[in-house]
Amino acid sequence: MYKIIQIPYDQIIEKIKTSTNISDTDIQAKIDDKLKQLSGLISKEGAAHIIANQLGVKLIEKTSGRLEIKNILSGMRDVETVGKIQAVYDIKEFTTTRGSGKVGSFMLGDETGVIRVVCWGSKAEEITNLQPTMIAKISNGYVKNNNNRLEVHLNDKSTITPNPEGETIGTVPEQTRTYSRKQVAQLSKEDVNSELVGTIVQVYDPHFFEICPTCNKRAKPENDQYVCQQHGAVTPTYSYVLNAFLDDGTGNIRITCFRNQATNLVGKTHEEFLTYRENPTTFEAVKTELLGNIVKFQGRVNHNEQFDRIEFVAELVHKDVNPEDELKKLQEQPAPAVAPLPETPATPEPAPTPEVTPEPAPTQEPTPTPVQEPTPPPAQTPEPVTPPVETPTEIPPEEQKQPEQEVIEENAS
Repeated sequence: MYKIIQIPYDQIIEKIKTSTNISDTDIQAKIDDKLKQLSGLISKEGAAHIIANQLGVKLIEKTSGRLEIKNILSGMRDVETVGKIQAVYDIKEFTTTRGSGKVGSFMLGDETGVIRVVCWGSKAEEITNLQPTMIAKISNGYVKNNNNRLEVHLNDKSTITPNPEGETIGTVPEQTRTYSRKQVAQLSKEDVNSELVGTIVQVYDPHFFEICPTCNKRAKPENDQYVCQQHGAVTPTYSYVLNAFLDDGTGNIRITCFRNQATNLVGKTHEEFLTYRENPTTFEAVKTELLGNIVKFQGRVNHNEQFDRIEFVAELVHKDVNPEDELKKLQEQPAPAVAPLPETPATPEPAPTPEVTPEPAPTQEPTPTPVQEPTPPPAQTPEPVTPPVETPTEIPPEEQKQPEQEVIEENAS
């Protein structure tokens, strides 16, 4: 099946800039002119592609074969790359209406970047031979976009070669993140590494759940005990998730804060936060204190399919916000390019849509599911609560690390 190779907009701009020495401002002006010229018939990515072609900039050097990780793009097939293994995750078994199978994954890095490698079927068993810091070559993989994070997928036709002869890898760069300031009204479900500043207008009760004390993954009840998939029967400890609504004047959105970010938001230690599990009424004072606070959240957008809405998963929380500085920073952001609509005959103005307001707190707060391993969804048995709770399967990897300002890496689900 033919797959379109997708190049992120920012990468197109960077490629044009480095190949032509044209400034960001001039590149954006050319793209804006093209959008106006085509009168809404093309996206900004399409307009950027046209500008690159007109300037003689080759956006894709290779579409298959041996590639550096930075040059791997969604839609590529027959991909080969070599890197140093950064982490190896557990093998998962799944069952769907089409059958059952296994999937595993590991993180692979070279001097240009890091990418997740997802192994299906018999290929999943091979990752048991891999160890962090080991060099590995993968061949005949295909590239997919999972929540705006690229992954190389391997099937039975692919190969994994541990310690390939003659291959060396230099220093793998640390995976730092740069967050782009956005307004709530500008967010889409594809946004990652975004930054919001607004006022807390509603806070919900925290939701607690059992985790394995060894690996911090979700411990599930089975036969009057709690079982970790990796460590078997365990005496669980608890983690939690806290949801709030943020309003920045352009709209409002649900913010999801897992353990470390929840404690940052309320200004409590982990031990202090756990007391709200036994005494939930004491959290009422915390909710009241948070209302009206101006807070900066950095993280990513998650599309909650169960409720068909976008939500924001916090990766960092900043409460020391200077409103004047943040307003100035927002005003310095370039306005997003908007293609003009084609002229149409005047029509009566439609009735205004009522303003969206935060929904009232439900009896039990739904907790959004963190980014999950790209496996066909196994059959799930919903918990008998009302409304249905989106229960996280494990603590997000950013909540398993210290200190708080660590590099965020996605864990396997």
